[in-house]
Amino acid sequence: MMALIRGLYLLEFHGFIEVNMTKSNNKLALVIGGSRGIGRAIVLRLAQEGFDIWLTCRSNIEAAKEVQAEVEKIGRECAISVFDIADHKAVKAALEKQVDERVPDAVVYNAGITKDNLFVFMTKDEWDSVLHTNLDGFYHVMHTVIFSMLREKRGRIVIVSSTSGEIGQAGQVNYSASKAGLIGAAKALAREVARKNIWVNVVAPGVIDTEMTKDLPKDKILPMIPMQRYGTADEVASIVAFLCAEKHMYIHGQVIGVNGGLAI
Repeated sequence: MMALIRGLYLLEFHGFIEVNMTKSNNKLALVIGGSRGIGRAIVLRLAQEGFDIWLTCRSNIEAAKEVQAEVEKIGRECAISVFDIADHKAVKAALEKQVDERVPDAVVYNAGITKDNLFVFMTKDEWDSVLHTNLDGFYHVMHTVIFSMLREKRGRIVIVSSTSGEIGQAGQVNYSASKAGLIGAAKALAREVARKNIWVNVVAPGVIDTEMTKDLPKDKILPMIPMQRYGTADEVASIVAFLCAEKHMYIHGQVIGVNGGLAI
């Protein structure tokens, strides 16, 4: 069994960064999309909970390295892989061998993009790119990881969806479809793997104060939120960490909203 090495070895190869590993007895969390915003907060919270971290990103290596440095200050190991989750071959190349050598104790699927437009004007590329990343990426990642988790008969899977996937959002038919698809996939997967001691749950954030929401019109959005404020990335991360780390767990196949009452 192998664990993650301190530091980042930038060995470019077929679109991902090769991860070198050393032995460790700590728990391991694989966070897909862990370099910014909600993903960054999740990584740091899991490190505080005692997890070594293996985070992935698509392109922003500098942001990922900053998160890595913060994880190491906490006293945990952190490795980074860079690849496009919409590319099935790249995902297999980056993850397959590593998860076979050491199975993550927790997998957090947090990747997602938006390309908003009214459906009547939505282009095929705006539809395809969002579905390929947000939904196909889930298949690419989890299909690569799940066999090893089943073999070990343990693990936690947390999928970050969205309130848009629960109630829909005008201008986000593609995004809402992809996030709703994740909820359905999670519920079905939960039925398949429960007997193997693998928990699967969904966290559905509402409007969270991140780079993705900084240009939204607050004056129009806040009246729709009973708590009258945006959520924080740390508030989402706290729920994800609970689902990954809590020992006394009977929550399975559920969607937990972190939305300030936007969806009740």
